[in-house]
Amino acid sequence: MPFERWGGQPFFDALVERFYEGVAADPLLRPMYPEDLTESKAYLALFLAQYWGGPEAYNEARGHPRLRMRHAPFAIGEDEARAWVRHMTAATEASGLPDDEQALLLEYLTMAARSLQNTR
Repeated sequence: MPFERWGGQPFFDALVERFYEGVAADPLLRPMYPEDLTESKAYLALFLAQYWGGPEAYNEARGHPRLRMRHAPFAIGEDEARAWVRHMTAATEASGLPDDEQALLLEYLTMAARSLQNTR
């Protein structure tokens, strides 16, 4: 199971921390997030951990992910999706995962970003 292979919750916490370093400095994405990123980081790390086989802590905290509904208030076009994937790619590449595991993670993240697009 990827969750265990990749190092459990600490892996996802670190991945999300690196991702948000990019988001915090991104003029396109930063306005979409609250001033305090603490809760956003925690929820993303829990969601990713759960998706990749970890405990259902995200569902316990927030219920079903309903990603499209949760992201509907934000205008997410190709530029926003590409920026999001760019920061996730940098965070993933810095993770130390083997190339094949990075590819697996990035395939999902890219699909997820595209599926959340709601504008052109």
